[in-house]
Amino acid sequence: MLTRMMIVIGLLALLNLYAASRIITRWAWAGEHLVFTCLLFFGFFALQLLAPFGDRLIFPRLKKAYDAETLVFVLDWASYLAFGVLSFLVVYAIATDIVSFIWKWIAAPANPVDFDRRALLTLGVLIIGTTIIGIRQAFVGPSVRKVEIPLENLLAEFDGFKIVQISDLHVGPTIGYNYTQNVVNIANGLKPDLIALTGDFVDGTVEDLIGDLAPLSQLRATHGSFFVMGNHEYYWNASAWMEAFRTLGADVLANEHRLIKHNGADIVLAGVTDYSMRGRGGPVHASDPVKALEGAPPNLVKILLAHQPASYQAAHEAGFDLQLSGHTHAGQYFPFNFFIRFFQRFYKGLNRYENMWIYVNSGTGYWGPPLRTGVPSEITLITLRAIKN
Repeated sequence: MLTRMMIVIGLLALLNLYAASRIITRWAWAGEHLVFTCLLFFGFFALQLLAPFGDRLIFPRLKKAYDAETLVFVLDWASYLAFGVLSFLVVYAIATDIVSFIWKWIAAPANPVDFDRRALLTLGVLIIGTTIIGIRQAFVGPSVRKVEIPLENLLAEFDGFKIVQISDLHVGPTIGYNYTQNVVNIANGLKPDLIALTGDFVDGTVEDLIGDLAPLSQLRATHGSFFVMGNHEYYWNASAWMEAFRTLGADVLANEHRLIKHNGADIVLAGVTDYSMRGRGGPVHASDPVKALEGAPPNLVKILLAHQPASYQAAHEAGFDLQLSGHTHAGQYFPFNFFIRFFQRFYKGLNRYENMWIYVNSGTGYWGPPLRTGVPSEITLITLRAIKN
């Protein structure tokens, strides 16, 4: 744990040093007031450190000792937003460095100082504009994305069966009760046959967040709602959260399955614990798609709820026809929506792996910085279709 903390702090420090150096060299005023500029960036850096460490080490004590709910909310907002602004600052600084270098190489500016100030102004406009757009898209809330998935061997009785998928809600520092209630209202308005909750719903303890999740008990579907654990539930006492979701009315699938009977026919709905728990966690928590199908009728269509798309190979080998996942947020905000494809083979939307479909929800909420620039949040309405011969 200590090693990870040091790595995070070191990485943040290096990124802040780079950003500060680019501004100091481009802005004459910053260079003339070097001490003030350095102090400003040190404060900016300290604010960012509250994002990864405040919720675990500082804020719980503040709440209990001083009943400082409002102060903690403001600090959470400021720290996570600072973290997002840093990511924009670094990426845009690199981009403007490259453009400036090429421009100066092709035609040296008559007034280099004025040129650098214009580059800095461009950098500022890009950061402010992207941040404003990102905040707005994050707080507009999720839109409904409709997808039809054709499945071989799907019985006619299930043609048109509607599954609403909610994933990566991330209730916690900046997402609370009202956001959850809006998600529930949208989901219920779609009149689903079944609701799939595919993990990463929390960033905190049961004690702190159960009230903000209370609207989930209002979810209504013909065959109920089903929940699987994400990696973030494992950061905050997985066993406690499993029990909490049961009290909220969800059927928690931990390497197990249910038969869903509809119009007199059946399909298999299974769920696994998070991919990060494969090979560990004991009989309850070790992610195992094969175990999830034990005792299931072999000839029925099989659907797997698995938080991470990375479960796809084990799911395919186990014989599933469709996997519903989340986890990636599709990168969440620019420019990471372009980078996510290098880390996840399946990172958004509908995908095909051999004879199995994989749908990856882009996230119903957001994690960390309250930003969703270029990657809107979603609630997915999945309609199953029987292939007619």
